[in-house]
This record gives sequence, C-alpha cells and structure tokens, in this order.
Amino acid sequence: MRSFLKVLVPIAIIAVGIGLWLTAPSRVDAARFEALTGDPARGETVFTAAGCASCHHTPDSEDKLVLAGGQAFPSDFGTFYAPNISPSEAGIGGWSIVDLANAVTRGVSPEGEHLYPAFPYTSYTKMEDQDVADLHAYIMSLEPSDTASKPHDVGFPFNIRRSLGGWKLLFFSDDYVMPAGDNERGRYLAETLAHCGECHTPRNALGGLDKGRWLAGAPNPSGQGTIPALTPDKLTWSATDVAYYLETGFTPDFDSVGGHMAEVVDNFSKLSAEDRTAVADYIKALPAP
Repeated sequence: MRSFLKVLVPIAIIAVGIGLWLTAPSRVDAARFEALTGDPARGETVFTAAGCASCHHTPDSEDKLVLAGGQAFPSDFGTFYAPNISPSEAGIGGWSIVDLANAVTRGVSPEGEHLYPAFPYTSYTKMEDQDVADLHAYIMSLEPSDTASKPHDVGFPFNIRRSLGGWKLLFFSDDYVMPAGDNERGRYLAETLAHCGECHTPRNALGGLDKGRWLAGAPNPSGQGTIPALTPDKLTWSATDVAYYLETGFTPDFDSVGGHMAEVVDNFSKLSAEDRTAVADYIKALPAP
C-alpha cells in the first residue's frame, strides 16, 4: 500500500500542476497597447456596434449611457447579471486600456479571474487593438455610477472560475467562421463587434457555440421562444431588406422588431448606412446549412 501511495501521490501532484497550468488565464501582450491613444469619438462607434449599453445600462433606465449594470441574463448554468462598467470605483474607472483588452478579448479580469462567457468575449476576442483603446476612451468619458455590481447566481460546479480555463481550451478561439471575401467590414461587424453568433448560433451541452451551424437559429436562453436563423434556407429577405430592418426595425412583411433585438436595431440605426449594408451583405453570403 505504501509503495502504491508513493507512486500515486507524485502522479496526482503532477496532474494537478498540469491542470492548473492549462487552465491559467491567458493575457494580452501589454506592449501592444503602450503606444496607443484612444479616440472617444471613434470609440463611440465601437461602443454602439458592440452593444455595450444594451446589456450594461440599468434595467428600465431612460438614460442608457449610465452603465450601472444589473440586467439579468438567465441560462442553463444560472443567472448572470451585467456588471457596472461605468468609469467609477464601483465600475471600471480604475482600468487601463490593457485591463479592458484582457477583459474583452481574453475574458480575464484585472484580478486575474476568468470571466463567464455570458460576456461575449468569445466574439470580441477578434477586436482590433485600436478599437479597444478607442472604446476605453469613450467609456471613460461617460457618467460614473456608484451602484455595486450584482453577483451572479451560479451554483456548483459552474461557480468554480478556474474551470472556465478548461472551457476556454475547448471552445475559445480567435478564428473567424466565414471567409471575408471583399467584405472585411461586414465580417468584422457581424462576427466580432455586433457578435451576432452569440444569439443566432446554437450551443452544445457545455455552452460552446456549434460553429458548424453558424447563425442557424437557437433556443432563447431565457427559455421563451427561439432566436431565428439567418441562413438562406430560412431568411429569404434581400440584402436591402436586411439593411432596412437594421435601420428601422421593420420587416418586409410590415412586422416590427421586438424583444432584445429591438436594442440591436437601435444600435445599428446609429451606425452608417455603409455598415448596415456590409452586415446585410455578410448575412446574404452565408452558405446553406
């Protein structure tokens, strides 16, 4: 028995060490951001396209630029609450550009904890460095709020943050799904900033996106209804129809947008016509499933 333990204990220690190494948070190279200066005017466009206010404004608040958080996002793994990301001590007022880059592109907090992928860093990971710097400059120009962030309601074992390192090993990638062709802007908006796939793509049992069914529709995480497919076998609208919908919220059938998509349309309506057309062209270039 003693000889068995002499073999087993070292193996266990080595296994734990390997596990800790594999699941350790991965951070950005801070040197990439040293020479960058953020432009809040450009950052406003990034902020709008990324839908930051849609999730982080206070529920039922008329001022969507006070990013006090508090909105609930139910899922199969628990209920997540959007945190305060306003420029205050209760929010991200003390964050540097590198801190923000680690959060939005690596899913890592300034304290070195993994962030839950309810925050769509799995899409934002492809965000350009200058866009991160510009976004940081814009958020720091907004009104601060001292409202404390509400803790997530997530039970065991999903409350073990380190386990997210294993999840990232399986599902976290900065690869694009679709080839860009001559529509680099449309792909960047759809797959990165606007993170369309986070809602319109089905997920597996562990919450990873099933990229083999990209934008093929998915159950609503709230448990109520489904999120429609954008693939050509389901969405028969023209590119002009899609662009008009993103601007106005009206469908070719004279219906109007509802639910969380209303927030998305509100964001897209503030972008340029060229950006809406680029996203519409990306959607119409999707292959049939």
